[in-house]
Amino acid sequence: MIKLHGVTKVYNPESIGVRNLNLHIEAGEFVSIVGQSGTGKTTLVRLLIAEEHPTKGKITIGDWDITNIDSSNIPFLRRQIGVIFQDFKLLPKKTVYENISFALEVAGENSSRIRKVVPQVLEIVGLKDKMHRYPQQLSGGEQQRVAIARSLVHRPKIIIGDEPTGNLDSLNTVEIIEILKKINEFGTTVLLATHNREIVNSLRRRVITLRGGEIVSDEREGKYRL
Repeated sequence: MIKLHGVTKVYNPESIGVRNLNLHIEAGEFVSIVGQSGTGKTTLVRLLIAEEHPTKGKITIGDWDITNIDSSNIPFLRRQIGVIFQDFKLLPKKTVYENISFALEVAGENSSRIRKVVPQVLEIVGLKDKMHRYPQQLSGGEQQRVAIARSLVHRPKIIIGDEPTGNLDSLNTVEIIEILKKINEFGTTVLLATHNREIVNSLRRRVITLRGGEIVSDEREGKYRL
């Protein structure tokens, strides 16, 4: 599903994002990418969604070589990869329904499909009854659930969470992780970049640890050991 071969990202001679990454993630896995701030987690995410290109090495997703992907193909890539960020990135003047439908509108979906898909993804995250509220009327955990629903609209094969619980309390954190586990049970590959030790250790799934931009461990049922 996801393969990185010898991937290095150099920003400048004194700043190397990741160094010589060799990684293979199978379809349907739930993988935690862990490490302290500045160890390369966000760089890895940005490489996978083609916000950055590697300085050297090769990245493939499925049968698609995205190493030097053309900008015209990036929107198609991102329909296969749903991304959830720490800061939600919701549009404050749009309702929950409108925030999610907007993601479909910009992709050229017709109104009948939008009316069908939006309630479906809100049902998955348990917010169908709040589709007409605005982000400021929701708790932080609910806003993140809207962001997850938005990431699901194109039925992506991969979901990437870049510190998705970083702004949440422990109760909301647990709820978000349970939703990600449910999405994974549908067959979607989930990559969770986090430095939350409790989350990682409770999952008992594969854990890849980065330090200084390099993979220092890769355990099938690992723990956050840093």
